[in-house]
Amino acid sequence: MRQRIIVCPIIENEGEYLLCRMAADRGVFPGQWALCGGGMEPGETIDAALRREIREELGEALEITDVRPWTFRDDTRCKTYADGTREELYMIYLIFDCISANRNIIFNEEFQEIAWASPAKIKEMDLNEATRVTFTQKGLI
Repeated sequence: MRQRIIVCPIIENEGEYLLCRMAADRGVFPGQWALCGGGMEPGETIDAALRREIREELGEALEITDVRPWTFRDDTRCKTYADGTREELYMIYLIFDCISANRNIIFNEEFQEIAWASPAKIKEMDLNEATRVTFTQKGLI
């Protein structure tokens, strides 16, 4: 089983948190709401990986003004790729609290849509299991 280190930002702006609805046909949690983020590349620092993932998935215009390590977690997941193949992965999540100065986002093909959600709204969303655990641990749901 392959191991992946995942950098995962919890992006907050004016009391709301950024959530992304995953593409319906791929990923670890197809069609569900999730935090953005992704795997570190060989030779990459944690900070560089976090900023690259934010830039790749959410665009250049989103301005992150504060990044603080929050926690880590691990589990095993099955990932579906765009070509339909599947792979079981051991995933180590490095989770960060991030503050954004704006909401200027151009999201990529990994997502169907994005939303800024208050804790009350988050409770009603179809969150993937990992995101639900994260927001529960933070005391937001």
